[in-house]
Amino acid sequence: MAKSYDVVVIGAGPGGYVAAIRASQLGLSTVCIDAWSNAAGKPSLGGTCLNVGCIPSKALLESSENYERALHKFADHGIGITGVTLDVAKMLARKDKIVDTFTTGIALLFKKNKVDSMHGFGRFAGKNGDRYVIEVTGSGAPESIEARHVIVATGSLARDLPGVTIDNKVVCDNMGALSFGEVPKRLGVIGAGVIGVEMGSVWRRLGSEVTILEALPSFLAAADEQVAKEAFRQFTGPLGIKIYTGAKVESVETKANSVTVAYANREGNRHVAEFDRLVVAIGRVPNTRNLNADVVGLKLDSRGYVEVDGQCRTNLPNVFAIGDVVRGPMLAHKSSEEGVAVAETIAGQVSHINLDTIPWVIYTSPEIAWVGRTEKELKAQGIPYRAGQFPFIASGRARALGETAGFVKMLAHAETDRILGVHIIGPFASELISEAVVAMEFGASSEDIARIVHAHPSLSEAMHEAALGVDKRTLNI
Repeated sequence: MAKSYDVVVIGAGPGGYVAAIRASQLGLSTVCIDAWSNAAGKPSLGGTCLNVGCIPSKALLESSENYERALHKFADHGIGITGVTLDVAKMLARKDKIVDTFTTGIALLFKKNKVDSMHGFGRFAGKNGDRYVIEVTGSGAPESIEARHVIVATGSLARDLPGVTIDNKVVCDNMGALSFGEVPKRLGVIGAGVIGVEMGSVWRRLGSEVTILEALPSFLAAADEQVAKEAFRQFTGPLGIKIYTGAKVESVETKANSVTVAYANREGNRHVAEFDRLVVAIGRVPNTRNLNADVVGLKLDSRGYVEVDGQCRTNLPNVFAIGDVVRGPMLAHKSSEEGVAVAETIAGQVSHINLDTIPWVIYTSPEIAWVGRTEKELKAQGIPYRAGQFPFIASGRARALGETAGFVKMLAHAETDRILGVHIIGPFASELISEAVVAMEFGASSEDIARIVHAHPSLSEAMHEAALGVDKRTLNI
């Protein structure tokens, strides 16, 4: 007889494992199914984010930025360093140790919170009365379990580029881009999204000649136009990345130790570039192909996303879906909070996620972060607004850090003064954006932020000054 649970979670990424823990905390018997294995072939919880995404990429970004500081920036502080060397193997080992620490930590959290864990692929196999039958396949014989509630948290996969084979040696996706054994002299990146610019930044700082090819006519189209313009200037100027927008890739030819990419620019002129390594980063797609959705009638849209309502309920009773497999941004923190909300909904509580206040972050240097609407969106929707802006070059704390590029911009309704969006490019933007998220969740006005005392000297003063700027009364520019 199949073992029965109150809740089964399919996927142990940042949405799935958090959902499982919260469900168990609320008194529901819970099991979490996940198939990820590490390089040693052992189960490794945490999904893409912890294993080959958010965490390892940030570790390498920090390492590469430290290397650049030692080479080029410490001298400005009166710190002379000679004989700086780069040990890529040690850098990767540090990254892998961080990943192992966190993935092992999830297993301990499961044990602490009495969450059962199964290693393998979970898929729908039918129903038994009011319970769903889930088949788990792995290295051994298939096993079936039953649950009254199901949470689909299977995440996403790298989008394929038609006609291009990913071998993660010469032609790589995000996994391969995290594990180059040596710094490639020439690195090509197809796609100027978050993964493309972050990985391009890492290897550029470590010594690669980096070229990014973006099919869209604009750079960082999701970001505020002014932020995107400043980011382009920083990445192509001081950092030295070559970025070509409107670049349509026509062919990719792989050789033993190099790859040739033919592409046409926006004017239709054809170009050919040769790289030692190529990273394909053209987005991600929902990982729903092997769920056996048809067996139980789970509704997917034409792109493979699970259709859900505002509470992440699917068309099936007691079946929920969260994270990258549903509408909204593919962000780890969004997935986690959806997981908590769903677990609380199953337990009979009232919970929801406000998709309008999900912060976005790109961990380049300078960092980029935003929440809410852009000026372009406000104009398109005919919403009257006022804008305030403050550059980091006028911040005493930013001057002390030696990181003065960028600015904070605040957008507020012209009539109510309610904050509609905040956009940051500059040092520690990932941390600064939280104040804006809290403010927007509480329905704050720009005047509210303007009247809050911010520590001096601190980077957060830039948020204060941007708020003052909405009313055209900045004090330090």
